[in-house]
Amino acid sequence: MLEERIAEWRDYVRRRQAIHTVDVDELEDHLRSQVADLREAGLDEDEAFLIAVKRIGDLEALSREFAREYSERLWKRLVLATDAGESGVGWNREALVAVGLAVAAAVAIKIPELFGVRLDGPDPNPSFYLRNFSLFVLPFLAGFFAWKRGMELAGRIWLVAAFVVAALVMNLLPFSPGGHTESLAALHLPMALWLTVGVAYAGGAWRDHDQRMNYVRFSGEWFIYYALIALGGGVLMAVTMFMFGAIGLDAEFLLNEWILPCGAMGAVIIAGWLVEAKQSVIENMAPVLTQLFTPLFTLVLLAFLGTMAWTGSAIDVEREVLIGFDLLLIVVVGLLLYAISARDPQAEPGFFDGLQLVLVICALLVDALALWAIVARISEFGFSPNRVAALGENLILVVNLGWSAVLYARFLARRIPFTPLERWQTAYVPVYLVWASVVVVVFPLVFRFQ
Repeated sequence: MLEERIAEWRDYVRRRQAIHTVDVDELEDHLRSQVADLREAGLDEDEAFLIAVKRIGDLEALSREFAREYSERLWKRLVLATDAGESGVGWNREALVAVGLAVAAAVAIKIPELFGVRLDGPDPNPSFYLRNFSLFVLPFLAGFFAWKRGMELAGRIWLVAAFVVAALVMNLLPFSPGGHTESLAALHLPMALWLTVGVAYAGGAWRDHDQRMNYVRFSGEWFIYYALIALGGGVLMAVTMFMFGAIGLDAEFLLNEWILPCGAMGAVIIAGWLVEAKQSVIENMAPVLTQLFTPLFTLVLLAFLGTMAWTGSAIDVEREVLIGFDLLLIVVVGLLLYAISARDPQAEPGFFDGLQLVLVICALLVDALALWAIVARISEFGFSPNRVAALGENLILVVNLGWSAVLYARFLARRIPFTPLERWQTAYVPVYLVWASVVVVVFPLVFRFQ
């Protein structure tokens, strides 16, 4: 509760009065005012309190000391938190909703088996799961954010309609099992639905630049948390195999049929909740990893371009190669986005900004080479779903990267502030949603469900 937090803060300040001369009562008035303003802006109690402590100015060093200690204690209390107005320690309402939705997603992946639709075993139907796996979980994640943000009824209806249309498209169109358009739709549907979840994350205010950038930050943090949960799940599965093997039993059925699919679905919701629970309280990890991997990716791309120039080798335009290059360029765009989201817009151009420009230029060159190879392949063998999808995605990426390079160069030359670069990235996000939707809905019709 807030009063307990403030009492804890007062005790801390009084203990430090020998070092810092303070008027505790006056400072508390400032603290309460800051907390009230932040709560009105939409922050929860813990976030508002911690940020208010950091903001009160006359005791900057002391505030930082308390905020650091409080952040550590808050992280330890993250999962088991006290509900406002209740005594004792227990699950808060948000945690219960998140866990409930995670269980629902875990159950949803098993429901088709009740109707004889299985991933393996007798009469398997892997095509069904390939097309629908994102529909088993992302509606629950969207529901979590719609509930938490208090989304209006019209916005919720729009979200439900988007997921229903996606389900109808993926299950009523006569895809050829294992065909190119089915694979492309299965790859692009999660992207389209993930951006749809962003509408719920923004509480319906998707046109707001800040909300889009917040969702970019959330996506990076979510990926890191999901990867960590997946690693923990891998350890759990290994331990399970070991223990059951020690008594002469094979736990493969339990792992493959229950723990793996159910855990993979539920972890999507839990990872999203964890990011929300620690937002603005603990230092984000995605920007830190961006600082680490940006120079590494830059070196790899420079080495790749240098090797191509030295050996005269061309890019082999096969399906797997196209997908790999698209993923590489998407990672570069992700690094660019997270670097931008973590940067102070008012800071002067620095070394890392120059490094970002080098990375973007290298990615542009790789994208141009891939485009050249795709166009040559199309002119020789004609159009196919994979080639057209790769062509469209590379064109979208080259536009994004190209204008980003121009804006970065102008910023480094001190001709423009940093804000236009940031706004360009968030304004371009809907382009990916539109293209992913086109691949899912239009490609099967154009290419006759090949």
